[in-house]
Amino acid sequence: MSVFDVHAHVFPRISRAEGRVLSDTGEPWLRDHGDGTGMMMSGGDEYRPVEEGLWEPARRLADMDAAGVDVQAVSSTPLMFGYGADPARAADWCDLVNARIVEYCAADPARLLPLCQVPLQHTATACEVATRAAAAGARGVHIGNHVGERNLDDGEIAEFLAHCAALGLPVLVHPWDMMATDRMRGHMLPWLVGMPAETQLSILGMMLGGTFERLPESLRLCFCHGGGSFAFLLGRADNAWRNRDIVRADSPRPPSEYTSRFHVDSAVFDPRALRLLVDVMGVERVMLGTDYPFPLGEREPGATIRACPGLTGADRSAILGGNAERFFAPASGRDALRVDSAAAGLAS
Repeated sequence: MSVFDVHAHVFPRISRAEGRVLSDTGEPWLRDHGDGTGMMMSGGDEYRPVEEGLWEPARRLADMDAAGVDVQAVSSTPLMFGYGADPARAADWCDLVNARIVEYCAADPARLLPLCQVPLQHTATACEVATRAAAAGARGVHIGNHVGERNLDDGEIAEFLAHCAALGLPVLVHPWDMMATDRMRGHMLPWLVGMPAETQLSILGMMLGGTFERLPESLRLCFCHGGGSFAFLLGRADNAWRNRDIVRADSPRPPSEYTSRFHVDSAVFDPRALRLLVDVMGVERVMLGTDYPFPLGEREPGATIRACPGLTGADRSAILGGNAERFFAPASGRDALRVDSAAAGLAS
């Protein structure tokens, strides 16, 4: 049985001088204390204390061995997205970050799968960066769940998602830049309340906005943190769709009929919640996600899956690894040729 973690972050060694690729103030960057600890920095401000698994591949691999994790899909820390920058500058930044992630994963390419990031604020540039990254070895794309006031049902963001489908690149969606933070002061409430709400907003926006109707079914899309509050409130959305024409104006089918169009990770931390998530999504649409190496992640990878009631051995095997192996399977030969051709076109 393979154990494949689809939700694991990285912050490669990036100096403040390199951070100036994105911002004149030099942000974000990593301050390595040299003792196994460090600090994520935003310009001159301390953002979050971190440990070396975030930037040191040998430590990550040792942690994976200790936890029984065979493979990780490695994605940038959302602080690094750069969505507020000028698109050309953000493209240079993403190229730098993506190259560092590929370099990081080269420590063991069979176990560490690099995911790229893109300047999602500008669709054409984001498509170009994703194409370059795919040609350079990226196995997927990591995006935030919104850009400013534009959610994933935005036409231009949907155009980028269609481009990923054409390249055969899976897309991992992570909540970030949470709503109403002025009302969620203290106790990490933006992470505890805002993140689930952001993810539910993204999923329902795509469903009710008709986005899944317009996107190709070949798109491989996964939402982190178990899809947020989506599964618990899906019945409420279906009820609204059936009873109010304003809800179903752009969606020919109720929300529950679109669950086959995306995956979620298992980071819900309660076997009862995971049981509901599996019932809503189907066993084949849930994948192990830990949020490594952050302290709000699952400290014993797969513990919630193993404790989830009503799962068969085959179910557990699928959620722990089999589903992710299929989700991140390399692009077909035809898709690989398409990536190469697109990269050649960008270079010309």
